[in-house]
Amino acid sequence: MSILLATEAPGLAKISRAMGGASLQTCLACGVCTGGCPTGDIGAPVDPRKMVRLLLLGMEDRLLASDMIWLCTMCGRCTVYCPVGVNMGDLVRAMRSELAAEGRVPVNLQKVVDLALESGNNMGISQEDYLDTLDWMQEELQAEFGSEAEIPVDKKDARILYVINPREAKFFPLSILAAAKVFHAAGESWTLSSRYWDATNYALFSGDDKAGAILVQRLADEVERLGCQELIMTECGHAFRAIRWGPEQWLGYKLPFSVRSIVQLMAEYLQDGRIRLDPSRNSEPVTYHDPCNLGRKEGIFEEPRQILRAAVADFREMTPNRENNYCCGGGGGLLSLSEFGQERMAKGKVKIEQIRRTGAKIIATPCHNCVDQLNDLCRHYHLDVKAKNIVELVADALVINGKE
Repeated sequence: MSILLATEAPGLAKISRAMGGASLQTCLACGVCTGGCPTGDIGAPVDPRKMVRLLLLGMEDRLLASDMIWLCTMCGRCTVYCPVGVNMGDLVRAMRSELAAEGRVPVNLQKVVDLALESGNNMGISQEDYLDTLDWMQEELQAEFGSEAEIPVDKKDARILYVINPREAKFFPLSILAAAKVFHAAGESWTLSSRYWDATNYALFSGDDKAGAILVQRLADEVERLGCQELIMTECGHAFRAIRWGPEQWLGYKLPFSVRSIVQLMAEYLQDGRIRLDPSRNSEPVTYHDPCNLGRKEGIFEEPRQILRAAVADFREMTPNRENNYCCGGGGGLLSLSEFGQERMAKGKVKIEQIRRTGAKIIATPCHNCVDQLNDLCRHYHLDVKAKNIVELVADALVINGKE
């Protein structure tokens, strides 16, 4: 009996394209991918090698019905070790796309995507509440820096458009204030949008290509409407991945403007002398968590470290780190999947042990999802450590007008 290979089977062309330069047939079945996943045996086992074998044997339906598709955080650590480069994160995302086309996305994850499409942001924040929050933060900014400091909204021809995570507007507005302080200190020409300001794109996790395209196009349209030269993303790993990976995948073209993370921009400010930092203002020991989307998938490893070495007095590396770093356990949309809450906490235990060994009191990470997951983990495992975004540490260390 002949075996129907995935690349020959109807309906699996998307999965083949997701493999990039590799293909399913190149899989050696060596198991290095499975061995490279530190949490694959937690809950319903997530076995990358088994996923590939099921597809090669024409058992796609069995794989699509498995919890593996949603328990995988798509962190990409397995691909780092694969000798032939099979991209398991993109493969899992392609499988989710098949499920999304059939209306089989988990309810809670689909709700996040639907809310972003309907309201303009994934938390359903009204424009009035959003603008009130910005006014409040501008008052705080001006109390410290004077009336010339501002949080501009819809400023035409500003150099950069800055987009944020809705959790900042709803729960952590001080992150917005921190970014505004950095932009003010650097003398940046910047603006926020009053219309579409949500950086996130949970369609990257749900597999909904049409929704992903809509959310990417909204941000592109805002850059054009406001006449900005560059789109700067808040510290959100998946948002950055979606806006970098998504346009060619979903829209069929590259964006006609630069897209960078605020982390890259802050590193540039430091290098160019546009901001000065006093690390003694962040005296507690700090370690760094590499977000999977920002690090392994987009290659941003050194800029965060350059910033932290300038912004904190005691920086301590985790081991392993960079492309070998462990996922926090909350990626791939797992934070929205309450039905897998126990598995999410269990997947994060290896990360907690990593953090504990550093003796750090603060975990810096440029990803809001990672911040939420890491703080959940610290509470769950009774570790007296707090996760923060890098911009908060930079804002706390700013030296303004030569005042030490």
